[in-house]
Amino acid sequence: MRLDHIAYRVKDRYMTADFIKEAFGYKVGTEFQIKFDDESKADCLALVPPETRHPDTKFWTFYALQASPYGSIKPEYHAPPEIFVSDGSDGSIVGDWVAERGNVGGIHHIAYQVEDVGAIMNEWKEKGYAEFYSEEPITCKDPDLTQVFTKPSELTGVIYEFINREGAGFCKDSVKQLMESTAK
Repeated sequence: MRLDHIAYRVKDRYMTADFIKEAFGYKVGTEFQIKFDDESKADCLALVPPETRHPDTKFWTFYALQASPYGSIKPEYHAPPEIFVSDGSDGSIVGDWVAERGNVGGIHHIAYQVEDVGAIMNEWKEKGYAEFYSEEPITCKDPDLTQVFTKPSELTGVIYEFINREGAGFCKDSVKQLMESTAK
């Protein structure tokens, strides 16, 4: 398990993205819009860390060569997580969430990359760690990913997401489903 991404819901995604780019060196990746059945919308930006993703792994990593008495070694470090920033129109799922937090917003959820989303979901249910917004993980074929959200933790107040995906990116349909599931 490793940190995959942090999702913010904010009043202004561009101002937030500019801050994250300047302060932390992130770059804008994908920008897209989610339209809901009530005709409200959420506009989203995916920001990628300055380190590149190693081609042989689905995890974001970077390497540093170090000298030792036994020769050079190459330890692997996990790079910073992707950041997902969204804002929404008045009356939308995202807009209402931000309004409830004084029109500032904040971190909506923290996502962890796992090998088996269903197994983690079952383990957390059995141990009583959290309740989930959906009965089963949400799947998407392009990109190939599986994900699920907990309800806010009674201990931390944080929503946790467990995700398994091949490659980078998000599935627009699953983002919509997840946003709708957390509106309940």
